[in-house]
Amino acid sequence: MSGHSAALQPPAGALPPVRHPDAPAPGELLGAHYGQCFGCGDEQPHGLHLQARAGEGVSITAEFTVRPAHQGAPGLAHGGVLATALDETLGSLTWLLRTIAVTGRLETDFVRPVPVGTVLHLQAQVTAVAGRKIYCTATGRIGGPDGPVAVRADALFIEVKVDHFIDHGRQEEIRAAMEDPDQVRRTRAFEVNP
Repeated sequence: MSGHSAALQPPAGALPPVRHPDAPAPGELLGAHYGQCFGCGDEQPHGLHLQARAGEGVSITAEFTVRPAHQGAPGLAHGGVLATALDETLGSLTWLLRTIAVTGRLETDFVRPVPVGTVLHLQAQVTAVAGRKIYCTATGRIGGPDGPVAVRADALFIEVKVDHFIDHGRQEEIRAAMEDPDQVRRTRAFEVNP
């Protein structure tokens, strides 16, 4: 971990993560879990359109291109957009565990500016699991997958039941997602942290 709070340190007795036997194969493109997701959805005109792939073990790689709609300062990515890219990549890790989880805590370090037009190369991995708590870390690099680190984050995800989304989501979207005739799309809408 990168010197973050005690809440992000796995407790004694935490277990190493185990890739689920039904997890997508390494290199497989995960696709959007929900078309309206700001992080990965292809129906979001100003979203990140983040593309995540399953990695080895319990890891994910992803990319997104910083567009003009993602600016904070002139010509530079907004820090919140970069945090969203890290969060989306970290949330994709749950596909490899085959569990439903939401972000409980996300601590982000902004190391260097990320200009508009840059492809951010993201990598995330689960470091430990303790009960419903999933500990993970991610980095975002510029100039290529081995380029300099621009952003990094440590996170804690909490495993939840599908009722979490049904009970707390706006009913219009929940109903539309649950009534989707495409069973795969209907299931995926609730699988990854939205």
